[in-house]
Amino acid sequence: MMPPGLVSNLQEALLNRKGSQGQEQEEPGQQSNNNDNASSTDDPVEFDASKPIVFVTNSDGVESPGLTHLVEALVLQGLYNVHVCVPQSDKSVSGHSVTLRETVEASSAKVSGATGFEISGTPVDCVSLALSGALFSWSKPMLVISGINRGSSCGHHMFYSGVVAGAREALLYGVPSLSISLNWKKDESQESDFKDAAAVCLPLINAAIRDVEKGAFPQNCFLHIEIPTSPLSNKGFKLTKQSMWRSTPNWLAVSTTRYPPGHFLANQPGGLGLQFAQLGRDASAAGAARRLATQKKNLEIIESIGAAGKSDSNRFLDKQQEEADDDLDYRALESGYVSWNIIFRAFD
Repeated sequence: MMPPGLVSNLQEALLNRKGSQGQEQEEPGQQSNNNDNASSTDDPVEFDASKPIVFVTNSDGVESPGLTHLVEALVLQGLYNVHVCVPQSDKSVSGHSVTLRETVEASSAKVSGATGFEISGTPVDCVSLALSGALFSWSKPMLVISGINRGSSCGHHMFYSGVVAGAREALLYGVPSLSISLNWKKDESQESDFKDAAAVCLPLINAAIRDVEKGAFPQNCFLHIEIPTSPLSNKGFKLTKQSMWRSTPNWLAVSTTRYPPGHFLANQPGGLGLQFAQLGRDASAAGAARRLATQKKNLEIIESIGAAGKSDSNRFLDKQQEEADDDLDYRALESGYVSWNIIFRAFD
């Protein structure tokens, strides 16, 4: 059950947003000039102890337009200290994976005027590292935001999703959090849609932070927000339930002669030593090589020709039951609503 305070704040924020849209239309030139001036510098904004700290991560990597536009929108508001830690590369389907017994490299990054780092890890690593106090002068922000993800995370995709895992990790640390995904569609969506998605999300973000300040934000769950394909044409916000929607990768068996010996190992970071080191406690280099050679004699190589969580093909479980429920996340999203649902901890 969503706390009444949060619902009230969301309604108030949405009403204010509708009122402000008219003012923005009356003064487009002035708004454009302000945005150009604010975004003309990449220098991080100085820390202001009087402002709440908002931490942003994602799963698409440091060069993601979803990250750029979200952080830019938060910085332009001037209401928060915005800090960023994201993966160096795309970790979209990494789930709740963590890096163990390996070095995680971190380097400073310029992200739309926010203090930022990029690391050689997963979204969960980003959140864990940030909340450890090792990167920043603080260890507990007011709110953790994970997104904006390129592609829907509805239904069972939440189990695979790196962007959802970032928000979930913050929840496990006891920090209020939310995750955001854009229903990106190939040959239809544009990168400018991320800027529009960020604008649509701001009322929810601001309302959530006000609830955190009042102590009204729920402590045993986080919020997941799904933005429709055309963000500015959305029909409004709708509280939804997680569905059983999923897409699956398509696998194709190919001949072992398609790739030369050692092709896959040669393309792994760190080379053979790292590959063998990850095989297990009782694995030696000789034993691992012997098992690998045996597998090549008896098995064909199986490769994926579609990525789970990024496929445009829809497959449904319990289809008849789900078609009768209009409050499911994917149905609201495809109907043009901004879907937001509550994800509880498994042990609550």
